[in-house]
Amino acid sequence: MAQAVVTLLNKVGLHARTATLFVQLASEFNSNVVVKKDGKEANAKSILDVLSLGAEHGDVIGIEADGDDGEKAVETLVELVKNRFYEE
Repeated sequence: MAQAVVTLLNKVGLHARTATLFVQLASEFNSNVVVKKDGKEANAKSILDVLSLGAEHGDVIGIEADGDDGEKAVETLVELVKNRFYEE
């Protein structure tokens, strides 16, 4: 299982547009991908699950992926977050 922890640096965190980008990217991988915040866990391929975390600017999230492309999934999602969802 691949995993990483990253801080949301973009202005709005995981809301609407950014959550959609996150889910679309996670869905490109075969692995089961999970995003975690404050003890809550969400299926990273479900927009409703991701939005239910209420992740905002400055929050720390965990990303985990289990499967043959898990490492690549985590790396790609971490890159998206670190690049502030290409907002700026």
